[in-house]
Amino acid sequence: MLLATYISVHTSEHISCGVCGCCGALRPRYKRLVDNIFPEDPEDGLVKANMEKLTFYALSAPEKLDRIGAYLSERLSRDVARHRYGYVCIAMEALDQLLMACHCQSINLFVESFLKMVRKLLESDKPNLQILGTNSFVKFANIEEDTPSYHRSYDFFVSRFSEMCHSSFEDPDIRTKIRMAGIKGLQGVVRKTVNDELQANIWDPQHMDKIVPSLLFNLQSGERTESRSPSPLQASEKEKESPVELTERCFRELLGRAAYGNIKNAVTPVLMHLDNHCLWEGKTFAVRCFKIIMYSIQSQHSHLVIQQLLGHLDANSKNSATVRAGIVEVLLEAAAIAASGSVGPTVLEVFNTLLRQLRLSVDYELTGSYDGSTNIGTKIIKAHEERQLQEAVIRTIGSFANTLPTYQRSEVMLFIMGKIPVPGLHPVLPATGSGPDGTRMIQVMLLKSLVQVTAGFQTTNMLTALPSSFLEPLLSFSLTEDPEVRLLVLQILLSLIDRHDNRPKFANISSISDISMLKLKVDKCSRQDNLFMKKHGQQLYRHIYLGCKEQSSGRQHYETLFTLLGLLSVELANEEVVVDLIRLALALQDLALTTDEALPVYNRCAVHAVAAAYLNLICQLTTVPAFCQHIHEVIEVRQKESPHLLPEDVFVDNPKLPSSLEKVEGGVLFLQSKITEVLGGSGYNTERLATPYVPQYTDYCFAFNTLYCVWLPLVDSVGMEEQERERRRQVVEKFQKAPFEEIAAHCGARVHKNIILYPHYSPDSIFFVFVFLFDCFVVSRPPPSPSGTISSGYGQTQSRSVPIYEMKFPDLCVY
Repeated sequence: MLLATYISVHTSEHISCGVCGCCGALRPRYKRLVDNIFPEDPEDGLVKANMEKLTFYALSAPEKLDRIGAYLSERLSRDVARHRYGYVCIAMEALDQLLMACHCQSINLFVESFLKMVRKLLESDKPNLQILGTNSFVKFANIEEDTPSYHRSYDFFVSRFSEMCHSSFEDPDIRTKIRMAGIKGLQGVVRKTVNDELQANIWDPQHMDKIVPSLLFNLQSGERTESRSPSPLQASEKEKESPVELTERCFRELLGRAAYGNIKNAVTPVLMHLDNHCLWEGKTFAVRCFKIIMYSIQSQHSHLVIQQLLGHLDANSKNSATVRAGIVEVLLEAAAIAASGSVGPTVLEVFNTLLRQLRLSVDYELTGSYDGSTNIGTKIIKAHEERQLQEAVIRTIGSFANTLPTYQRSEVMLFIMGKIPVPGLHPVLPATGSGPDGTRMIQVMLLKSLVQVTAGFQTTNMLTALPSSFLEPLLSFSLTEDPEVRLLVLQILLSLIDRHDNRPKFANISSISDISMLKLKVDKCSRQDNLFMKKHGQQLYRHIYLGCKEQSSGRQHYETLFTLLGLLSVELANEEVVVDLIRLALALQDLALTTDEALPVYNRCAVHAVAAAYLNLICQLTTVPAFCQHIHEVIEVRQKESPHLLPEDVFVDNPKLPSSLEKVEGGVLFLQSKITEVLGGSGYNTERLATPYVPQYTDYCFAFNTLYCVWLPLVDSVGMEEQERERRRQVVEKFQKAPFEEIAAHCGARVHKNIILYPHYSPDSIFFVFVFLFDCFVVSRPPPSPSGTISSGYGQTQSRSVPIYEMKFPDLCVY
């Protein structure tokens, strides 16, 4: 009786466990509610009505939530140990529903119990339990908690999910499911922690070094899976996909959440993974990875990725050419994507790194060694691989340049120009073991880079976009004897001058009777264009003329020179420029007639053809009927009597040329007197037209270097005084008797060939140089005007005497 009374009074949930064990009715209510959600047969699944009661109780008494979680955890551990997996699934389903429903302040303790149960499942060696635990964790990761947690750790989950991503389970279907569960788990960890400042920083290297390689491992795999019918342990039908697709989505989400300070930690493991698994050589996967990166991160952070790639390229400077080429190819793709964002403040750093790699590759190719020694190293350098790398670097330079605005591209052009070595004059690059061949190859490579940078270059003001500090050294390279260098210079000039896409229309040289078929775009010459031609016109004419008289010039050179003449006519020509260009064309005809230069027959025919094609073009642009009539008459005579003087017969694969050009006269020649007459009647300056063109050297320093470098090799011979005096006499006689213009024209083409520094020449030689130059520049002749003469009116020239104290001497001559 007393026992019954005691039980009726003390039926609260605070009764000891011993009593509860004796009578189920005395068990705490939360335990009874938990027990009631489990059916007798686990195949029947969760008892939904009782689950609703448990959920209502948890919401009404949130302080009991932690006890509910602990009890569920206890039951789940017991069921796992007894292999009662049906009840395990029911327990996890109940936990999931409670998590979704409850967001009270005391949920943290419940979450700890939940994570303890998930960890228990993940530690199991049963794939189904691992997948079950992962699915519950993913649901939990999508819940936004109202209260922060100060002590929760996800280190175990990062490690375990990463391990699952590398599963090697024998059954391929199960292996795929485990890997996909690992990927989803990592995605859940990132979602749960990335925006929670109280959690351990998921961007720390210790985590990223596990997460990123795990994702890349699955991204690289082409394995695809087929899901079976859905069940609690399997993915739903709408989640059917391959690990590759799921990984890419997860990887994009990870990168999209990366802030400015986290980009490096996210990208570094990618670089290490590609290194460790030799994935640069194939290039396809590496490019794919970085395309995902560049498209996923915030566009304003693009330059950080570019910086890391550049640093990695430098770190692999002594790796194989295929590895370096792979990194460069990735840079190429990344640069194209970064165009929509920002290359950042590292513009010159980008080009400096690429140019340094270009120089190193040239050295490696020529020396056959990474350290410049002749010893046989462990790595064999293959020349063809180095050349492929060089081409990749050049393409990448062009790709970066295309992302820049005009003013920055001009800076890059100047930067690259400053890197081009001029032997003996200002050797910018460090000395290498590759010798003169290396210098020549670097010149070619850097000029090819400029070709890429200037492709599509357009500007409204050419004076500011193309300053003298760029154009003058560029034009000086067109005077070298190396035909490849000259051709590259011409291609750069074409890109700079062509602002209306007229260049392709001059690709085929011809003497067509109606140039309207070319559909040229001709705009009125602006004031800035006039100033540009006034400043640089004579230099351009001179280099065209000297380029035509080079014996090593071939078909491509002459075709490019004609294109340059055509572009000058439609892009930058005013009336004065037109007159100068006509004079230049007639001077080219005279050049082809002379035998002093010993030009081969092909070159002479090519010069005749270029002059004919250009005069045919310019006469139709000027629209002077009598001018056009004379040009067309000469062309008709050539077609009948001397077709080898026209472009149609010269610029072909197998030109039929005569053995010599002894008699080119009469009606096959364009007459300067006739052209002067007909153009003078239309208002053109007859004085200028009647004056034959002579190439002028307008720059003092350039002329100084020309004369100095021609003379110095003749006089600088130590210990041979008699021979030196004889050479001095010969040089003085030569330069005192010949006109200055003729000397300059003759010497200009050999400037860079003869520029050599002599650090140990005698004071005698120095004194003789200054005396000689003083005589040439000061005593004998007045300084030339920008056009070579002092103009008074249209074409009328006169000379005037300038006092010595008013003259501008080259800096090298001033003490």
